[in-house]
Amino acid sequence: MTTITLSCGKNGVLKNCKANGHAGFSKKGTDIVCAAVTVLLRTAMEVLSHTENVSLIADASARGNLAFSVEVNGESLETEARLKCTADFIRDGIKRISTEYPENVSFQETVQ
Repeated sequence: MTTITLSCGKNGVLKNCKANGHAGFSKKGTDIVCAAVTVLLRTAMEVLSHTENVSLIADASARGNLAFSVEVNGESLETEARLKCTADFIRDGIKRISTEYPENVSFQETVQ
């Protein structure tokens, strides 16, 4: 099972995200559920890496583990909106996958 934990601030701004484990839907390297989770999270990371006032700290050093956090280096309404939208993107996408594949994906959200 892949477990994804999304952490946001009280205002809905993305703080960090972690994904651990393998979905187990199919063998490693051909698992469509793992691929879907990976595409969502890596797309979110790509968007954040091009977001003004945001530093992205990521770790994808081991298969089956992906973690990233954001540091805001100056506040703006645009940056806050981008971080909220990215949190929504991750939340909605992972919830959809976990609804379709409940035995393979678990989603948790925390507020910091």
